[in-house]
Amino acid sequence: MQLNPRIKFVLLIGVFVAPVVAAWLAYSGWHPAGRTNYGDLLEVAPLQQTSGTVHDGAPFDLGALRGKWLMVHVGPARCDAACARQLYLMRQTRIAQGKEQSRIARLWVLTDAGAVAPALLQDHPGLYVWHPAKADFAEQFPAVHNRIDHIYLVDPLGNLMLRFPAQPDARRMMKDLKLLLKASQIG
Repeated sequence: MQLNPRIKFVLLIGVFVAPVVAAWLAYSGWHPAGRTNYGDLLEVAPLQQTSGTVHDGAPFDLGALRGKWLMVHVGPARCDAACARQLYLMRQTRIAQGKEQSRIARLWVLTDAGAVAPALLQDHPGLYVWHPAKADFAEQFPAVHNRIDHIYLVDPLGNLMLRFPAQPDARRMMKDLKLLLKASQIG
């Protein structure tokens, strides 16, 4: 079947015009439905007032963890079932990153002066249990209802950037973290 020269010309023009039209649509605000991240992106803000103590009373500044991605749980020292699940998810999500797990640290920000159960600390080796010097430190972590419901992510530069939903899906958390680690040139 022979194509009319006019049809050939129109097809040739279409090959060159279609990418320009697609680029214009993308630039003007049309974006395909869906998103790639599971966690809620927050307005990036550096953590303030990072001095405090670890659970045994030794001074510790969060600046020492710069250069690492930081998974954060904010809550009281008395760890209920929801808290235990979050600490477990943080540990397992980190382990699931394989050789990249050394780029991730886990932090439990205590919101009270209570003591953490020693058995809990044994179940979570490498977990930083930290009490801020100023009580209002925890207010930097925005929440839908209550900040103890969420796991937060701080980037290697010390910026709070992501909040996972209450009762998060572990696989989707792992996927988000894997994508961030892959894309990140720091930490």
